[in-house]
Amino acid sequence: MTKIYKLTVFEPSGEKLLDESFTAENDEQAKDLGQNLLNEKNYQDRTHRCISPAGQLLLFHR
Repeated sequence: MTKIYKLTVFEPSGEKLLDESFTAENDEQAKDLGQNLLNEKNYQDRTHRCISPAGQLLLFHR
């Protein structure tokens, strides 16, 4: 069963650069998909977080 995960990228000012939901089968797949999205959009070095449907922090960079 797929679950909905949330990826958010921020500017230092707090402005959201990306606020995107995506589906994955599990947390490991969500980490990979989230990292791929960050790389595609060149946001890997920006402040970001990826959160599971249960509220667990899967990816975080400050």
